Amino acid sequence: MSKENQEDEEQGQASRRGFLAGSLAAATAVATTGLSALPGLVQPASAATRPNILVIVTDDQPKQTNWATQKIRNWLVTQGVEFNNGHVTTPLCAPSRSSIFSGRYAHNHGVLDNGHPYNLAQNTTVQRYLKQAGYRNGFFGKYLNAWNVADAPPHFEDFALLDPVVYNDGQYNVNGTIQTISGYSTHVIRDFAKGFIQKGTTDTRPWFLYIAPKAPHGPNTPEPQYANTVVPTWDGRPSVFETDKSDKPDYIQSANATLADGRAIREAQLRTLLSVDDAVQAVHDKLVATGQLDNTLVIYIGDNGFTWADHGWTKKSVPYLPSVEVPFYLSWPAGGLGAGTADNRIVANIDIAPTILDAAGITPDTPQNGHSLLSTYNRDHLLVEWWEQGSHTAGSPHTWSSYVSTAKQYTEYYHLHTDSNGQQVGTGTVAFREYYDLANDPYQLVNKLYNATPAQEQALGIPALAAQLAADRTS
Repeated sequence: MSKENQEDEEQGQASRRGFLAGSLAAATAVATTGLSALPGLVQPASAATRPNILVIVTDDQPKQTNWATQKIRNWLVTQGVEFNNGHVTTPLCAPSRSSIFSGRYAHNHGVLDNGHPYNLAQNTTVQRYLKQAGYRNGFFGKYLNAWNVADAPPHFEDFALLDPVVYNDGQYNVNGTIQTISGYSTHVIRDFAKGFIQKGTTDTRPWFLYIAPKAPHGPNTPEPQYANTVVPTWDGRPSVFETDKSDKPDYIQSANATLADGRAIREAQLRTLLSVDDAVQAVHDKLVATGQLDNTLVIYIGDNGFTWADHGWTKKSVPYLPSVEVPFYLSWPAGGLGAGTADNRIVANIDIAPTILDAAGITPDTPQNGHSLLSTYNRDHLLVEWWEQGSHTAGSPHTWSSYVSTAKQYTEYYHLHTDSNGQQVGTGTVAFREYYDLANDPYQLVNKLYNATPAQEQALGIPALAAQLAADRTS
């Protein structure tokens, strides 16, 4: 067992089967200290009153999208917890979603790229644990990239798996039957979710519902009513206007996207998110109408962020903050998390599965890298990693890993890539390094390792950071 998992085992035993019963005063302390060490850890509910669990995962949604998600925020932020330092541990769809399901880093769950979803061991997933514990599991929307649409998503009782993932008139595997369903896919997924929730009025089992719309992923096709919605003007941020990129890796030096490019992507993303906002509100209303809202643990997250021409880049897959930071909300009124609080801890997608199992009173039989958000665990940094799929091509980042804290970020790029089986191959030698003082340079404009002397590296603490990063990569 890794040191991190040993610490989790030691610190988590007391709270693994507990949930938080917080108060407004304690919530204020959370916002101030950055901890959710709310008083009132209590014994778990009985099996008959275990919480329902709703997870909503959007596709390519960066943090700065609040304008389009006001209904979501009115529910999950005003009546829940907003994690101000929410991250993904791999800014790519399939690896990130596999981390949500398993609570593990990609180097542990094995889905390193978007081409090998079957590398995920399904016995390590939260849906397996919940099904085994008697939960009724439902899944609607996007599953894992390159998954065969004819294959049922394991451990889900009701499902409508969308593949290929499109906005209009999609092909779905509905409980084993492949069919085309006309209409805007966000609406289709919404309606399946509402039907699943309705079943909770007659089926006494607790349920787990996973909703995954395509939005706001490209091509960012809005539904007709929002096709021409006026989006507030965005003037960019300093990273969009960076002119001297000589201290950046080669793929960033050759990136040439402009503010206009970033604006166009942002505008299209926001328009598709307006439909997600409506859909989530409809799910909320169904929970209220069926009397199931209070004891439903809801978690909302983007599977990765997205850059809007930051450093000339208009994608994800990079270690820069717009790519790895995501909106991350949690609400659970019956668990004391419904008052509207802010949590400043460094949290990530790997924390979702441990949180769910903690709330349900389930102890996993496989190691997890994440930690329950219902516990007092407070990490000082996070490992973020990404693999290049196939041999290196110009204009693409090498495989990289990064040490990320609120104050600094250290990144190494490697001569590594994934092969036809999704396994990493290559020499592993370091191709490039970056270090950013995030406290004073939040837009990552000055790579302090560029032309740094050994003495300067020592002063920055690079040897210790490199050693920690190496340890994290094998945790």
